[in-house]
Amino acid sequence: MKTLLTVIITALIAATATWFAKDRFAHSPAAPTTSGERKVLYYQSAMHPWIKSDKPGRCTICGMELTPVYEGEKGFDNAGGENVVALTQSQIQVLHVETAEARQQQLDRKLHVAGMIDDNATRHRILSAYVDGRVEKLHVNYIGAEVTEGQPLADFYSPTLLQAEREYRQLTGELKSNTGLRLRQMGLTKEQIAKLESKPAEVLSSEIIAPMSGTVVAQNVYEGQYVATGEKLFEIADFSTMWFMFRAYEMDMPWIQIGQIVRVTTPAIPGKSFEGKITFIDPNFDEATRSTKIRVELPNPLVDGRRTLLHRLYADGEVQITTPSVLSVPRSSVIETGREAVVYIDREGAAYERAVVRLGRRGDQLVEILSGLNAGDHVVTNGNLLLDGQAEMNRSFMTGSEPKKAKPGASLNNEQQVAVNEFLNLADAMAKALSADDLAAFNEASKPAMEATDKLTTALAGKSEKLSELSDARHFHGSKDLVDARKAFHRFAQAAAAVLEPLRTMEGTPKFHLWECPMVDRAIPGVPKKARWLQTGDRPGANPFFGAEMQDCGKEIQP
Repeated sequence: MKTLLTVIITALIAATATWFAKDRFAHSPAAPTTSGERKVLYYQSAMHPWIKSDKPGRCTICGMELTPVYEGEKGFDNAGGENVVALTQSQIQVLHVETAEARQQQLDRKLHVAGMIDDNATRHRILSAYVDGRVEKLHVNYIGAEVTEGQPLADFYSPTLLQAEREYRQLTGELKSNTGLRLRQMGLTKEQIAKLESKPAEVLSSEIIAPMSGTVVAQNVYEGQYVATGEKLFEIADFSTMWFMFRAYEMDMPWIQIGQIVRVTTPAIPGKSFEGKITFIDPNFDEATRSTKIRVELPNPLVDGRRTLLHRLYADGEVQITTPSVLSVPRSSVIETGREAVVYIDREGAAYERAVVRLGRRGDQLVEILSGLNAGDHVVTNGNLLLDGQAEMNRSFMTGSEPKKAKPGASLNNEQQVAVNEFLNLADAMAKALSADDLAAFNEASKPAMEATDKLTTALAGKSEKLSELSDARHFHGSKDLVDARKAFHRFAQAAAAVLEPLRTMEGTPKFHLWECPMVDRAIPGVPKKARWLQTGDRPGANPFFGAEMQDCGKEIQP
C-alpha cells in the first residue's frame, strides 16, 4: 500500500512540476537553433546547480534565470548530481518533510525471546544402588518432597555392605583405612563411616543419605523391593536456581552479552516477572535454524513450602539492552531496497541528497550508521520515500533513459528473507500435522512458534499493520485435543496469511502457497466461513481445519 501511494504521489509531483514549467516558461525565448550557434545541452541554475531544464526559464527556487550550458562545457558544479532532489517550500509543506540530526547517542532495544524454564544441570543428582540389596523402609516416599543434604531417604539392607561394616569395626590401622575406602565405594558417606563404631550390632540395615538439598523429582523404588547394583533409586534436583533457556538468532548476537539482565514472564504465573542474568552463550550454532542457546539464571526461593518457578514451564523473556554511544539516525530515515540502504541528507536551500549508508545494529527507534554519514548531517525522516521516487526521475532525465517505477521497500533484505523462510517452515509443519490429525506432531511443531514469530515481526517492522495481531496469536503451550489445536491454529494462520500475502510479489520473498477453505466454520464453530493457511513445497493443499474428514477441501489463492 505504501509503495502504491509513493508511486501515485511521485507521479503527481512530476505532473505538477511539468505543468508549472510549461506555464511559466511558455513565453521564454526558444533555444538557439541557428546552425552557426553552439548546441545547448541544458539550462542550469547558477545558484542551485541541481535545478536543470531542457528549456530556458527561471530557477524554481530563487527565480534566477537559468544559464545555458553548451556542448563541451562542464556546467556548474553539482556535488550531488542526479542524486539531489530540489523541492519548493510549498512542496516541502505538502509532503510534510521532516528531518533529524545524525549524532552520537545510545541505542536502546527490547529483545523479545521465548523459551523454557529448565533446572540447573549442575545441581542435579541421580542416586543409584552401589551394591545389591533390599529397600527396608522409605523415609521419603513421594515426588516433590523437599530434602536437605544428609537427610535419610531410605533404609537399605545388603549382606555385602553389612559384612564390610563388621570387618571395619574389627580391623585397625592400615587395614581399617582400606576397608573404610571400600565402604565409601559402596555408597556410605564419611559421616556414616565415622558412626559405625557406635552402630548397634542388631541394626542390620544402612541409610541412603541425600547427597544434596533439593526436590525429589523421581522415586523408582518401594519398600520391600530388591535392587541390583547400578539400579536407579532416586533423582534429586536443586530448584533454588532455575535456568531460562532460549534461542538467539544471528542478527541478535551483536546485542547479547554475558551479564545482561533478562526479565522473564510465564503464562503459568500471570502478573509476575522474574529477573536474572545471562550466564552462558552456547558457541555452537545450529546450522538449520542459524541460532544458538542462551542461558539465564533465575533465583527461585521457597515460598510457603514450594518453588514458584516449575520445571519445564514455557516462558517469554525481555532483554533490555542499551549500547554505548554510536552514530545513529531514526529507523524511519533509512530506505532499504534489497541490499542497498539509503538516506536523504538535507543540504539546505530545499535540496536533499541521496546517500548510500552501511548499517550496524538496529535499535527499537534508532539504527547505527557505520559509514555514509557524518555527525551533524540532517536526514529526512518523513517524506523520504517520495524523495526517492523523485531522485529516480532525476537520474532518468539526466541519463536520457526511461524512468523506472519507484518501488521503495519492494524487496526483502537478507535478515527479512531468513525470518520469513523460518516462519514459513514453522507454519507449514503445523498445518501438515493438523491435516494428518496428528496432535502430538502439532504440539511438537508449534514449540518454536513464539521465537519464530518474534523474529519475523522484528524483521518486518513497518511492512505490515497486521504484525501485532500475529504477535498476539503466537502462544502455543501444548493443546489438549485436536479441537483446541485447530482453534488456536486458525487465529494464528489468519494473521500469518494477512502479513505474508502482500509480500509474495516482492523480490527475495521465499516461495510459498496460500490456500483457502470456504467452509471452515463447520469445523471451528463461531469463526467466519473462509479461512486461509500457508504451505511450502509443491504438494496439493491439505486442509488443516478438517484433517482426514475433508483433507482436499480448499483452493489455492494465486499471487
